[in-house]
Amino acid sequence: MRILLKGGRVLDPATGLDQVADLLINNSQIEAIGANLPETDVDRVVRLNPNLWVTPGLVDIHVHFREPGQVHKETLATGAKAAVAGGFTSVCLMPNTQPTIDDLPSLEYLNLLARQQRPVNLYPVAAITKNIAGETLTEFGILQAHGAVAFTDDGHGLANSVRMRRALELVRPLGVPIICHAEDPNLSCDGCMNEGLTATLLGLPGIPNEAESVMIARDIQLVRRTGGRVHFTHVSCKESVDLIRQAKAEGLPVTMDVTPHHLTLTDRAVADMGYDTNLKMNPPLRSEADRQALIAALQDGTIDAIATDHAPHTPDDKSVTFDVAPCGVIGLETALGVILTHFYQTGLLSPLEIIRRMSTEPARLMQLPAGTLAVGAAADVTVIDPSADWLVMPELFESKSRNCPFNGHMLKGKATMVFASGQCLLGADRMQPSDPASAPLLTSPMPA
Repeated sequence: MRILLKGGRVLDPATGLDQVADLLINNSQIEAIGANLPETDVDRVVRLNPNLWVTPGLVDIHVHFREPGQVHKETLATGAKAAVAGGFTSVCLMPNTQPTIDDLPSLEYLNLLARQQRPVNLYPVAAITKNIAGETLTEFGILQAHGAVAFTDDGHGLANSVRMRRALELVRPLGVPIICHAEDPNLSCDGCMNEGLTATLLGLPGIPNEAESVMIARDIQLVRRTGGRVHFTHVSCKESVDLIRQAKAEGLPVTMDVTPHHLTLTDRAVADMGYDTNLKMNPPLRSEADRQALIAALQDGTIDAIATDHAPHTPDDKSVTFDVAPCGVIGLETALGVILTHFYQTGLLSPLEIIRRMSTEPARLMQLPAGTLAVGAAADVTVIDPSADWLVMPELFESKSRNCPFNGHMLKGKATMVFASGQCLLGADRMQPSDPASAPLLTSPMPA
């Protein structure tokens, strides 16, 4: 189909474009952007309110879809639907499934499953070590050649410095990053929330900031030695941000992402919400000082990307005491709303900067063919209503799981249409061909 989106605010951080314009989709590619594009020879015209944003499809470089092995929590199909509902067209799949994505057969099987979810783009990330056990390194070259876009032992810090050094040496010629879950298990030990006054008052064992920052300091040293790329994921504390900022100033190949929940919540929420296990994640929610350090790093560009760490668990998993509940929260369907509410509506970030951190930069970090509206690019497009008010109700989510830390929050901003490779997956009656003259004027969000 040839689909013309007319009159929206077109935002493309890759080219610096921010203007009211028309965008023409021709089958799977973007054909043209400009003012007053002709409406002839198109299958559908969608007239947009100029307050609606037309952006590259959002990109999340850190999700857990639990397939293979734990399909009662999430599947590639339900995860893809959750991604689309949140405005995402490309996501990177963490390898801590059952079995782990740590060899060619497991990667090929995941690739086969992922292809069935087209046109949503599912990119596999392979493990650094076999079974994420921290011992035997995987075959990086073979896995990268068959589609792995990065390597990580996410969920576990790679404590062995010799293996981490060797991993960085191996990825350097491949040009892909190690995604580092920075955690010293000897310092985090049996902790279950941030170490501090709140943990003491609640009688819960704490995890100090140093459990993260010590590993980041080590890995920066190893990057300096090897030249391998490291991407630090779900960074949570001030000390870590300071170390990464300094490493970037040196020109080292170091990048980082942050989650919406670490940007907007603190450890006080655990007390305020009465030990709600949907507030338990790893790394834990930190102090207000840490949160402010993350916000400052997002504003000054130290933080490259926003990623959800979407980690589904069943109600039974989370219906236990806080200290034994599994870590992890879902985030694909709330990420955009949370960021728009707390950063766009408050004037902390411009629309271009938000889309840069949620689409353009994540795509660049993982070298994905996404994150731009340039002519000839894949027609992965998200239409956003930044003024849409909606209530977070996890029971209505597309995800199989409901472990959402923003349950009951009022948010402002939502994806109203999503195209992946030119196929409409959300909104406007899924864009069945019709008389262009009868196309709707989209001035308000689609039903939540």
